[in-house]
Amino acid sequence: MRAKDAVGRYGEDVAAAFVVRAGWTVLARNWRCAEGELDIVALDGDAVVAVEVKTRRSDAYGHPAEAVTYRKLARLRRLTARWLREHDVRAGSVRVDVIAVVLPHRGAARVEHLVGVV
Repeated sequence: MRAKDAVGRYGEDVAAAFVVRAGWTVLARNWRCAEGELDIVALDGDAVVAVEVKTRRSDAYGHPAEAVTYRKLARLRRLTARWLREHDVRAGSVRVDVIAVVLPHRGAARVEHLVGVV
């Protein structure tokens, strides 16, 4: 596995643990279709949340959330709609969140949760 892929996978593990600690139920991880991938799909109460996880080793090239562009958000909305069509989950609401993970050289990962970015 390439180092970049390992960093991304670790960041997704950190994000999944973060939402579980917050009391969410993870419904899917790395759900894929022809149009793309959703990193995490979870229930926050009665809200279905698609979570985009961005992980970096430092802030040297900007905050990880800066990598989530308008185009990426539009694709996440389409993917979330498709996921909902393909799964029998009733939702009171639907949103897209971003979890930014920074993995410093030493110490614990820093996690920032941006709610309802779309």
